[in-house]
Amino acid sequence: MSTETILKYDSPSESFAEALPIGNGRIGAMIYGTAVNESISLNEDSVWSGGLRHRINPEAQEGFAETRRLLAEGRTEEAEEAAFSKMQGVTPNMRRYMPLGELKIDLELGGRAREFSRSLDIGSAVADSSFTVNGVTYTKEYFISAPDEVMVVRIYASEPASVSLSCCIDSPEDFYDDNRPCGNNMILFNGGTGGRGSILFAACLGASVKGGSLKTVGSRLVAKNADEIMIVLSVRTSFYSENYSESAQVDTEMALQCEFDELYYRHVNDYRELFDRVELSLNDNSDEDLSLLSTAERIDRMKGDELDNKECRRLINDNKLFELYFNFGRYLLISCSRTGTQPANLQGLWNELSAAPDGSRYSLNVASEMYYWAAESCNLSECHLPLFDLMERVCGNGRVTAEEMYGIHKGFVCHHNTDIWGDTAPQGEERTSSLWPMGGVWPALHIFEHYEYTLDKEFLEEKYHILRESAEFFTEYLTEDKKGRLVTGPSVSPENSYTDNNGYKASLCMGPAMDLQMISVLFCDVIKAAAILGRDEALSESLKAMLRKLPMPQTGKYGQIMEWLEDYDETELGHQHISQLFALHPADMINPHKTPKLADAARATLVRRLINGGGRTGWSCAWVTNMWARLFDSRMVYENLQRMLSHYTSPNMTASKPCFSPYANLGCTAAIAEALMQSCGGEINLLPAIPEEWNNGHITGLRAKGGFTVDIYWTEHTLDRAEIYSEYGGELRIRANCVVSVACSGESVNSRIEDGVIIFDTEQGRTYTIKA
Repeated sequence: MSTETILKYDSPSESFAEALPIGNGRIGAMIYGTAVNESISLNEDSVWSGGLRHRINPEAQEGFAETRRLLAEGRTEEAEEAAFSKMQGVTPNMRRYMPLGELKIDLELGGRAREFSRSLDIGSAVADSSFTVNGVTYTKEYFISAPDEVMVVRIYASEPASVSLSCCIDSPEDFYDDNRPCGNNMILFNGGTGGRGSILFAACLGASVKGGSLKTVGSRLVAKNADEIMIVLSVRTSFYSENYSESAQVDTEMALQCEFDELYYRHVNDYRELFDRVELSLNDNSDEDLSLLSTAERIDRMKGDELDNKECRRLINDNKLFELYFNFGRYLLISCSRTGTQPANLQGLWNELSAAPDGSRYSLNVASEMYYWAAESCNLSECHLPLFDLMERVCGNGRVTAEEMYGIHKGFVCHHNTDIWGDTAPQGEERTSSLWPMGGVWPALHIFEHYEYTLDKEFLEEKYHILRESAEFFTEYLTEDKKGRLVTGPSVSPENSYTDNNGYKASLCMGPAMDLQMISVLFCDVIKAAAILGRDEALSESLKAMLRKLPMPQTGKYGQIMEWLEDYDETELGHQHISQLFALHPADMINPHKTPKLADAARATLVRRLINGGGRTGWSCAWVTNMWARLFDSRMVYENLQRMLSHYTSPNMTASKPCFSPYANLGCTAAIAEALMQSCGGEINLLPAIPEEWNNGHITGLRAKGGFTVDIYWTEHTLDRAEIYSEYGGELRIRANCVVSVACSGESVNSRIEDGVIIFDTEQGRTYTIKA
């Protein structure tokens, strides 16, 4: 493949931000690559702090009615006092994601390690480290296999009988009950996280050697004078199976019956089937040989030096680093979200702390969704499915929350966080975020998005009820304001605050723009899905009538898209959330071609936020980059991608600021795809925001709505040709931004042009060439 796939370093990692993440969707590890005493952070996606909590405040319905009345009367301060005393959860916090423990490998060496190297090949999902001691070269290789459900570590040396070590599983937080041999070459480590209905786990550590000896000593495996050792670790939990302990032992036993090469072959083939679907190749514009630099040095190089001004920084180019970054995002999604696993949590799969930031939960006001923005366009639809499995649990619990908290007997509701159990009550006590009743809507919208890309009607049949029930809740929850508009409330514009007409700094409000935009998209999706499935005609008619009363995006006094129903001033001009631009991205309600005035207002909104300090976290910068792509602003796309790499990326290439946040990586992967192809508004837009620096290149394997696969080739940042495969047939609408011809198998295809869009019919299973 003509694309960068190697992260490389010349020293072991000294922190979590330097360690290399590996995973099979369910089991995760952070590889430090230390020569002598290595501690590998271990995770399993269902190890959470306890069982489902029932946290709904018994006064919630009273508080809901009182708060809504006070907000309607303009008594915001009193409304917040009522809401935050009566509507918050009686137990503020839902469960949190926990570390499993550490795999410790203590290698016996007769001297100091030199000539160190460490790498992660994201083309095969294999990490390694090597070093030399007294003329002997030692090599470690690490991967986590999805087919065999185990982590594998192979350690070998350039001289025979040179590998002696001991290894064990440990937990610095003491989260285990037992840790003892369960066979001649295996250790069983088990325990639970505590609390009613808690999750129990069992990890089985085993090994095999070539040459030398291997035995168990207490809770350790000890190898002496081996040519090579293969360490295997499996883990199972009671969340997935009652026989979790037996299953963990069987996984390890079965893997140990195989040679390393056999396990490696199955792992790599399984992974590459997903990863190799898309290839990005950009011209090398670095103007110097960067082959000797480590990945950390290349990231650091993007910053320039202290004296560089903005114009100078533009001269520091490394298109191949953008390639690597794009590929790394896809690698992360494959590694932390596979069919049958849990969806990516706030830290993906990787967490070393028992009290991680925000509990490493599922954050539904942008993070959880950002993980999956690239899933469909980057041809990883299967990786999207765990999100929908979680939504089944959210839907079930959300029916209870809708009834007990709001007195609504239709549909379900969820707030801004959830956990592995699908907890839907308000999380935490933050006034700017917790009472946001839209947490079930945004991920529900991904259901119809998945259908639009795959045209999988069976999937839509299965998950349609989530869409419908989400909409049904709002048919009861929405209320008319004094102008006859349907609005939500009490709600918030996520994590932001405003100054009300009395000068009070407030967060709660009626009808924030993001809520109404999301509900508009939800109602439209339900109407379309119902028509496809031939059901719920009465509901569709009701939703159509309600849509006419929902306020659409409005322009305020600064020329911006208003964030609230009233043109309030935000208290933090440079706030990181730009929620009122949900209509621009990920929705397509605002488009420069179809709604140019609103697109101008969206641009004004972005500029106003950014010049006042917005977009200064990894995830916010990622979202902003997608927004610039939707506005077709290639310069701002490039500058923000450059900022992402230079300011918000750790040495191991994971996004940082304010903390470890892989969802920002996926957000930027999506933004790169959006710059090269957009599939929204019923059309495919080729190279809509391609930066000038990406002079020549290609991207193959992208997916577009309607079941199309798209390969794009360009020269001098202008379309050369596109090859579009039609999986199901149907009409294709292309915006090529230049004069093109359309052919299939060398023969011209009849097409027409409307408002700059090329329209033609396709046949199932055929490929069409769009040539400039």
